[in-house]
Amino acid sequence: MAPPGSRRWAYVRIMAGTIVGGGLGFYVMLRIETSYKVRMEERLRRWQAGVPLPWLAVGRPGQVRQDPTGPTIRHFFSR
Repeated sequence: MAPPGSRRWAYVRIMAGTIVGGGLGFYVMLRIETSYKVRMEERLRRWQAGVPLPWLAVGRPGQVRQDPTGPTIRHFFSR
């Protein structure tokens, strides 16, 4: 059996590792999320630069708008 002092230090190491690991994990996720947000905002700015009138544009520039309901049965038999 381990001496009582080493058991106490084991608990301290476990608690310290949990706290430091949680802080490190939070920091890494924060950095990933902020870099992703910056990338997406830049993509949005580049996309909006190609759209002259944002309230008229439905899709990407040059894209033909399709029927939102999709093809119908008549579409397949119209030949």
